[in-house]
Amino acid sequence: MWWLFALGSAVFAALTSILAKIGIEGVNSNLATAIRTVVVVIMAWGMVFLTHAQDGLSGISRRSWLFLILSGLSTGASWLCYYRALQMGEVSKVVPIDKLSVLITLALAFLFLHEQFTLKSLVGCLLIGAGTLVMVL
Repeated sequence: MWWLFALGSAVFAALTSILAKIGIEGVNSNLATAIRTVVVVIMAWGMVFLTHAQDGLSGISRRSWLFLILSGLSTGASWLCYYRALQMGEVSKVVPIDKLSVLITLALAFLFLHEQFTLKSLVGCLLIGAGTLVMVL
């Protein structure tokens, strides 16, 4: 079932780019990111309360808090950069460069999480990199 959620993520990410490019017209990119973030926060907390997951707050370790906060800061920085890039450039060029995050994620997962990096992973990374270059140039 994980792949259905991953596919849903890809579809919604694609919609995010198109909707953001239309919505950001004439709006400061930082302000647009803040508006988007408020909507995401409301939606996320809504799901927490809808699924009664709020009871798990007290069981979160300090280590988990630290890494969730760092992840949130990373997400915020990514969104700020992404919205500024969308405001300045074409979606068809911004999105492929943004998706280079796949390559960076695989490298970081190999280095820090000790995940397996196979020949198939390497070929996939090379193809994603080459595809990005073809789309951007």
